[in-house]
Amino acid sequence: MGTRPRALLSTPRGDRSNRSGSAAAAATTATRSRSVEPLCPGRAATARRAAASDSGGAVKRTPGLSSPVHRTAGPRHLPAEVRAALPALARAGTVSGPLAGLRSALSLLGASVGLRPVYDIPAERRREGALALCAAVPTLLTALHRLGQGLEPVEPRDDLPFAANYLYMLTGTEPDAARASAVERYLISTIDHGFNASTFTARVVASTGADVAACLVAAVGALSGPLHGGAPSRALDTLDAIGTPDRIDSWIRGQVLGGGRIMGFGHPVYRTEDPRSRLLRSIAQEFGGPLVDFAVEVEQRVEAILAELKPGRELHTNVEFYAGVVMELCGLPREMFTPTFCAARVVGWSANILEQAADSKIIRPAARYTGTPPPQPVPPA
Repeated sequence: MGTRPRALLSTPRGDRSNRSGSAAAAATTATRSRSVEPLCPGRAATARRAAASDSGGAVKRTPGLSSPVHRTAGPRHLPAEVRAALPALARAGTVSGPLAGLRSALSLLGASVGLRPVYDIPAERRREGALALCAAVPTLLTALHRLGQGLEPVEPRDDLPFAANYLYMLTGTEPDAARASAVERYLISTIDHGFNASTFTARVVASTGADVAACLVAAVGALSGPLHGGAPSRALDTLDAIGTPDRIDSWIRGQVLGGGRIMGFGHPVYRTEDPRSRLLRSIAQEFGGPLVDFAVEVEQRVEAILAELKPGRELHTNVEFYAGVVMELCGLPREMFTPTFCAARVVGWSANILEQAADSKIIRPAARYTGTPPPQPVPPA
């Protein structure tokens, strides 16, 4: 049954201290399916509701002040000045997508809630700011996407867990338990992963003492590069390009021998199967179907061909290959694959930012000049 239209929160939030920034903590899923009408700007948000989970995975509509859902519910709603700017950001990002708008929206949100440089505030205030942004990022991403599609943003549900609420805001329909659980497990598997490019970028900016929003904006900028966060949809594009099982060998050999890359394969660290890929393959196989069967067949043939043509390289599927399959099965549009990754990774970035902020020494690598020597020797001192 449709709900009454609701608007994104129309009053700014001040101190948002009661929150949890972890997508992993939201380990409950929703079982009912309910459509909603688009939101009408200007209406106040309804009262807060909290949910606790039971062993069956259904959402209980009972308050629980210690519930992860309760602690992240309030910060999901956006201040009025941020909400008002989203349509313009969405229009500007028609080509570049929600991640471009997210960079600007995060800067505005940080200013709106009064974030201060991490160098100037105690640890608890740093954590409060980080949690506020972690909770708001899914709202920002889904709103920017929907606005870009000519749709109204959907008000976050305070009673839904992290992944279920994300899918709800994206589609306007409460997801079934299987899809909510699949996306939740994907989000958990990608929260953090060593000193990757975006995480290291966030830590470098944090070492300058900048505010948390500035650190996250820098991380999102690094993630926007196709060699870092752009692979899930591109891996699925590979399956589309191959098309049918009889074309696997000829297509892969043509790509490799022509110097092309096979997106979704290889990792700068792993020389064995990426454990996250194994998890996501199992999630995809829970759904089953032609896409999953084809992906498994492509994986097997690509690994065999790469072992033949690039012996000793140990090139296996990485997290992006089956991430694209899982998100496709859960109904996420491809342009939201990398933003969905961002909705999880923002938690890991924030943890690294807080850790780096505890050490006030700036990251300042040394560099050695290797260019053309000067025409004249440097005179002695």
